[in-house]
Amino acid sequence: MPSSPASPPLVVTCGEPAGIGPEVIAKARALIPDVPFFVLGNPDHFDGFGVETHVIDDPAQASSTVLSILPHDIPGPRTPGVPDERQAAGVISAIARAVDMASTGAASGIVTAPIHKKALKDGADFPHPGHTEYLAALAGGAKVVMMLACPELRVVPATIHIALDRVAAELTPDLLETVLRVTHAGLRRDFAVAAPRIAVAGLNPHAGEGGTMGRQEVEWIAALVARLAPDLGCFGPLPADTMFHAAARATYDAAVCMYHDQALIPIKTIDFAGGVNVTLGLPFIRTSPDHGTAFDIAGRGVADPTSMVAAIRMARDMAARRALA
Repeated sequence: MPSSPASPPLVVTCGEPAGIGPEVIAKARALIPDVPFFVLGNPDHFDGFGVETHVIDDPAQASSTVLSILPHDIPGPRTPGVPDERQAAGVISAIARAVDMASTGAASGIVTAPIHKKALKDGADFPHPGHTEYLAALAGGAKVVMMLACPELRVVPATIHIALDRVAAELTPDLLETVLRVTHAGLRRDFAVAAPRIAVAGLNPHAGEGGTMGRQEVEWIAALVARLAPDLGCFGPLPADTMFHAAARATYDAAVCMYHDQALIPIKTIDFAGGVNVTLGLPFIRTSPDHGTAFDIAGRGVADPTSMVAAIRMARDMAARRALA
């Protein structure tokens, strides 16, 4: 029987069973024998990956060497590439159960495997655009931001899962200030950055070029950044097309961008396999691999676990920092 860890283990949610989540979780277990974690899911969905599994009935039984699975009701077989709407409710409730465990101290943090939003909406009327928004709701409406992180870059999109033609309307001074404050606090608490430096991208090409390519920068973004700079270490707005080369990245600890692709394109270009999705502002730790369900390769045994490994290690490190705070 695996020995119990000295401190609470991480909990990893199963994600979409038809995707690559089960495979990358199993592969990650074999690659990081120094981090105790357990999976919430259907034990049958983790057969066939060549790793030793152990069904547990208490998080304290989680191992750092074998794949520990705490059973969660997700009925039916796993069919790679073909989501089953009967499993949607179980996938959603596994996330809620993980939040309860992290909130009560049974787990030191949460790592979420990818979900498929359409499958959850079709099967269980899932009303949230993604994990980030659902976790915020489970945390009582906490003000949260989505950070994507790798060793070379951390980025935060101020607006996330909305259409591009809605960005200018939804990007308000209140929203940007909240994003900057949550980012600053997260860098201090979870990444041990004592005096964060936060670069702020402009919304428009060339950061508006004095108002000739858009007015938001001159009308309110620059003034907001200047007002918050003494407390938050932020500066900008900067032209987004010159923010992400190596010399520029050395001048900041995180970049706040104005919309999804402005933030995600550079980090996925720099480290496509190893990026981690972190939700800042939650009362508990949550990380996730920075990729989706990848139905096209599910079941072929070729999924790359690098991002899942990085997500688990980052959650472990964040938990250690919070324990010392």
